[in-house]
Amino acid sequence: MRNLTRHILWIVLGLALTACGSLPRGAGVQAEITKGAGDAQADFAVYPVSKEFLPSLSQWPTTGTRQYSWLSHSKGSDAQIIRSGDTLNVIIWDSAENSLLMSPGARSADLSGVRVSESGSIFVPYVGNIRVADRTPDSAREVLQRQLEAVAPGAQVQLSMAEGRTNSVDLVSGVRSPGNFKMPDQNFSVLAAISAAGGVNESLTNPQVRLVRGQKTYRTSLSNLFENPELDTRLNGGDQLMVEKDGRYFLTLGAAGNESQFGFNREKVSALDALSIMGGVNDNRANPKGVLVLREYPASALDAGQRGPRQQRVVFTIDLTTSDGLFSARNFYINSGDLVLATESALSSVNVVFGIVGSAFGLVRNLN
Repeated sequence: MRNLTRHILWIVLGLALTACGSLPRGAGVQAEITKGAGDAQADFAVYPVSKEFLPSLSQWPTTGTRQYSWLSHSKGSDAQIIRSGDTLNVIIWDSAENSLLMSPGARSADLSGVRVSESGSIFVPYVGNIRVADRTPDSAREVLQRQLEAVAPGAQVQLSMAEGRTNSVDLVSGVRSPGNFKMPDQNFSVLAAISAAGGVNESLTNPQVRLVRGQKTYRTSLSNLFENPELDTRLNGGDQLMVEKDGRYFLTLGAAGNESQFGFNREKVSALDALSIMGGVNDNRANPKGVLVLREYPASALDAGQRGPRQQRVVFTIDLTTSDGLFSARNFYINSGDLVLATESALSSVNVVFGIVGSAFGLVRNLN
C-alpha cells in the first residue's frame, strides 16, 4: 500500500510540473505578449510609458474616433434681426382724409402676415418692394415710414415680427423637450438653446454636443462648454443641435477586476482612470509591472514627416510598482478602442502548482 501511495505521489507531482506551462490562465504573461518586439520582422512596437516618453507621445495622432473642430465665441446683436422667411405684421395709421392707404372712414390699414421674400423684401401697396432683411424691427419700421411719406405724409407705422425657419434652431435629440426654437436675438448660444429645451437628459454619460451648420459638423463635450465659457458659441438660424452620449470606449481583458467594454465617463480618461473604472487588477493573478495598452494606428501615422510610432501595432507597457510608472500612467491618455490588458503574474502558475502538490500530500496522508 505504501508503494502504491508513493507512485500516486510521483504521478501527481509529474503532472503538476508538466502543467506549469499549460495551466488555464486569463491572459499571457508580459514576456509572451512582447516576445519578438526587437526582431527586424516584428509587426508591432513596444514602448514603456515613462516621463521621458510622454512628450513624444503627445505629438502622435489620436486613434479610434474622428476628430471634430469647434467654433470660437462671437458677439451678435441683442435685438431681433429680420431674415428671409420671417413674418411681419404691419399696421399703418393715417388720420388724413381720402388717404390712398385707407378704406373710406378707416384710420388704419392692417397688413398682417406679410412674409419676407427670399430676396429679403416685402411688398407694400403704393410703395413697392422694400428691403427689410438684416434689419431690426425698429429699423425696418423707420425705413417703411420714410418710404410712405411720398403717398401718406402723416402716416405712422407699427411693425412686429414672428421668426421663421431662418431665425430658429432645431434641437434634435438628447434634451428633455426637443423641437424648433425661435431665436430671441442674435446672441442665442448653444447653452441657452439647451436650457430652453429643458436641459440634457440625465441618462447620458459625458454628453457630447454636435452642431450641424450647413454642410459642416462641429463637436465638443458639454463639460468643455461648462468649463470654458468662451466656447459657448452663438447660433445661426437654421443650425441643428444634437446632444449625444459619448460613443468612445475601451476594452479590458486578462487579470483585470472586470473584463468588459467601458464607455468614457469624462473627456479624457487616463490609464489610472481606466484601471479604476475596470475595478483595478486581480491581486492574486495580475503582474503589477505588466499592465499593457494595445493600440493600432492608421497607416498614415507612419508617413514621412509624421510624428508617430515605428509600427502600426503598438504595445504600451505600464509599471505600477514605481513612482514614475504611476505618475506617467496618470498622464497617459486612453484612446477609443484601446485594449487594457492586465497580464498574468508568473507566480500565479507557481501558486497553482503548489496547491496541486499540497493537495497531493493531503491525498497521501489520507491514504496512509
